[in-house]
Amino acid sequence: MREKIAVLFLDRDGTINHDIGTYVRHRDEFRLIERADDAVAMAVAAGFHVIIITNQAGLAKGIMDEVQLDEVHTYMNELFMKKGGRFDKAYYCPSHPDYPHPVYDRFLNCRKPGTGMVERAIEEYRTKGMEVDMQRSFFVGDKAVDIECARNSGLRPVLVRTGYGEEEACRRKHLVPEYVARDLYDAVHGYILKQ
Repeated sequence: MREKIAVLFLDRDGTINHDIGTYVRHRDEFRLIERADDAVAMAVAAGFHVIIITNQAGLAKGIMDEVQLDEVHTYMNELFMKKGGRFDKAYYCPSHPDYPHPVYDRFLNCRKPGTGMVERAIEEYRTKGMEVDMQRSFFVGDKAVDIECARNSGLRPVLVRTGYGEEEACRRKHLVPEYVARDLYDAVHGYILKQ
């Protein structure tokens, strides 16, 4: 019998860190949104596993490479660990339909709102003897594609107003998040941990 786990799936840019209008290529460009690290620490303390789900087309565009991206994610986890939090893994989609790439084009189906990254995370947990409890698992993001990905994956969607905070885009697409939060801290402290 597999252990049932609750997972907090998080978008990155605009949800955890400030969206700087271009791709975060170096750790010195990565700036946490206020109390995002506290939110991750609270979720971990409450028993959640944390997974990052992020579209990173800067790879296909040649703006950055995977080494740079991994360094940014390592730095992000270091910041989380200072507060007692951490994420298990960062999944990223390197492709973009408008930027053909000989290596990354095979990953087009993983791009949010597609569910490829979430499916990979769920499968990797299964191989480790864990079953993601979809009723207790959430996806938090700032864009309509995050809410759509959550819905398509069977996860509970939460929209944050930081970053793009696409409430209007969600309404136009008839995507209804369970909760609209000021930021990641409010999402975790004000809603998720109360469920």
